[in-house]
Amino acid sequence: MKRYLKQSLPLLFILIFIALTYFSGLTDSVTLENWMKIEHPVRAFMKEHPDLMPLVFMGVYASYVALSLPGSFVLSIIAGSLFPQPYSTFYVVTGATLGASLIFMIARIASGVCFQKKTRPFLLMMEKGFQQDAASYMLFLRLVPVFPFSLVNIAPAIFGVPFHTFLWTTILGIIPASFVFTQAGAGLMMILMKMEGEPFTLKTIFNTQVNIALISLGILSLIPIAIKRWKQSIWKDL
Repeated sequence: MKRYLKQSLPLLFILIFIALTYFSGLTDSVTLENWMKIEHPVRAFMKEHPDLMPLVFMGVYASYVALSLPGSFVLSIIAGSLFPQPYSTFYVVTGATLGASLIFMIARIASGVCFQKKTRPFLLMMEKGFQQDAASYMLFLRLVPVFPFSLVNIAPAIFGVPFHTFLWTTILGIIPASFVFTQAGAGLMMILMKMEGEPFTLKTIFNTQVNIALISLGILSLIPIAIKRWKQSIWKDL
């Protein structure tokens, strides 16, 4: 019992912090409208501390992802408005990977007991894929967001996916979407002007062409599974 409690302490701390963050209304303030209000002070800080600003941003992004808070795409857009390519994409990918790795390790230490009880219906749908080909399945889930990003950080830890597999598939898998969001952020003012007072939605960025590209990349990641099954069927017939 003591060992279980000790393993669960990091998870308990994260859950308490998430609850406090939600009730405080902090997540509601992470919007593009609020960003426009503080953009000038942030840019002034960035001008005075150009080397520090990327570290601050990646730290904020990593914390946001580790706490499984919604709306991280807004931070990606902000990155695109602050930093040029490819730095903006690099900072987003690094921050997201650090945060995802942290929650992965916490879930691994806590053995996933609490998560299994809370998200079991979703996990059962993912379990078969992880067992058959963890790397290709991880790439598919990262490239095509079928499940919430936070769930894809937790489920691999529960199903015993090696950390190195989780790490490289996370980095590779989130690059396309990160590039799309940061690229949109680079033209943030133009996007807002074209909207002419309409509310900002994901459709503003993810048009049909971008969706097709991301889905195609996801299908591409499933090719190794198809080849593997094809080889197995050949050997079975022989």
